[in-house]
Amino acid sequence: MSSFGHEVKSIAPQLAKPYVKRGKNDAADAEALCEAMSRPTMRFVPVKTADQQAALTLVGMRERLIRNRTQLANVIRGFAMEFGVVAAKGMCRIELLLERIAADHSLPELARELFAMHGVEYRQLLAETKAIDAKLIALHRSEECSRRLAEIPGVGPVGASLLMMKTPDPRMFKSGRDFAAWIGLTPKDHSTAGKVRLGVITRAGDEMLRSALVVGATALLQHVRTGRSRHASRWLTELLQRKKPKLVAVALANKIARVAWKLMVSGETYRRTEGQTQAI
Repeated sequence: MSSFGHEVKSIAPQLAKPYVKRGKNDAADAEALCEAMSRPTMRFVPVKTADQQAALTLVGMRERLIRNRTQLANVIRGFAMEFGVVAAKGMCRIELLLERIAADHSLPELARELFAMHGVEYRQLLAETKAIDAKLIALHRSEECSRRLAEIPGVGPVGASLLMMKTPDPRMFKSGRDFAAWIGLTPKDHSTAGKVRLGVITRAGDEMLRSALVVGATALLQHVRTGRSRHASRWLTELLQRKKPKLVAVALANKIARVAWKLMVSGETYRRTEGQTQAI
């Protein structure tokens, strides 16, 4: 449609749904879309380019491979337990488990052959995941903004790449708070009559991006709690003393999102404040 000279604007389905008067048909949907786009405060979704869509396909493929790898590892461990062969948790234990099964001649030959087939599939998934990771790292290194975002503690190359791919124009957001709310890292607000009631995080926005930020914040907290991190700010240590670690991880992910928005908008590089061990 853009090639014919039209200006294309996309609206999130949940924002257009309230304007459907009654029933579900094409006419009602078209009327609701026209009514929604005429609202002065309506938020639109920028149309992605072909290159951006290809990058998102790369991330989606990586997620699918990791999910299949985890599923296959659990299957191998579960089948091995049926024969009394128990292995410790962890992906690094699967190869050792397969070697033990291959060398255990007390198991039926059919079982060892099936485990060998699982091993071939597992190694193929590892090779494909490694190749996808290499492409993702190459894409991350080719983007100047992604390299700057990776310098934020708790982000890393994968988180920086997701921030670049998933985030629309960061200037669409008025502040870092709005950006964190778009990701879904702010609490639900159900306040009335002057009574403030805040609940769990809204889980709005992109699940993959939010998960990457929370996982990165959790990894950073593990180093802070064991005293192995140089990014333990006073705010973070005091919050750990008052709140549960999981809640602190979400709060830290919220702060990381705000810092990332600031870097994307301003073009600055991450730097620690003088006199503190961590800028966030």
